[in-house]
Amino acid sequence: MSLAALEREVINCRRCPRLVAWREEVGRVKRAAYASEEYWARPLPGFGDPAARVLIVGLAPAAHGGNRTGRIFTGDRSGDWLFAALWRAGFANQPESVALGDGLRLTGCYVAAAVRCAPPANKPLPSERDNCLPYLVRELSLLGGVRVIVCLGSFAWDAALRVLNASRPRPRFGHGAETSVADYGLLGCYHPSQQNTFTRRLTEEMLDRVFERARELAS
Repeated sequence: MSLAALEREVINCRRCPRLVAWREEVGRVKRAAYASEEYWARPLPGFGDPAARVLIVGLAPAAHGGNRTGRIFTGDRSGDWLFAALWRAGFANQPESVALGDGLRLTGCYVAAAVRCAPPANKPLPSERDNCLPYLVRELSLLGGVRVIVCLGSFAWDAALRVLNASRPRPRFGHGAETSVADYGLLGCYHPSQQNTFTRRLTEEMLDRVFERARELAS
């Protein structure tokens, strides 16, 4: 299977009735600021450089971010922080991403999510996570050059450990946490959510250090 074939399969997924209902409802009702836009309102495949050595795993699409634009982290505040950091680290050709056709290109990294549909309150159920994990397993197998996985938040950290069949006791998540599982280096990073960035629990400098370390480990 190719990444393109997996992408088509992800986009057509309807495994989780709760998530299907929510993502489609958000796409119909819309937020006032985006009332004139047509929402994607489907699952989101990963995207980036097929030759990536760094894989970035997030939680799930934002209801009015990726669920609207059709690309994970594109068009929301978390993405503003992430893509600016990737640009500073040399992984992205521009510091922002607002729409699918905005010219964003990633070099050396690939971005995916633990759950591919926008969940209510940004909280997927364990069963929904488990339904999605095989997509990440297959994505990782197709990205043969990946050596480092950057996990944005504890949910993504747990998902990555499950994908890699990490033995128990599993390494604990923390910002800057670092471990090695099945020939992959794992790095923990606080999610660039507004909850973390507004309170300065996560700063630009902290985010930059994670991607500097990811580049070091991947080289």
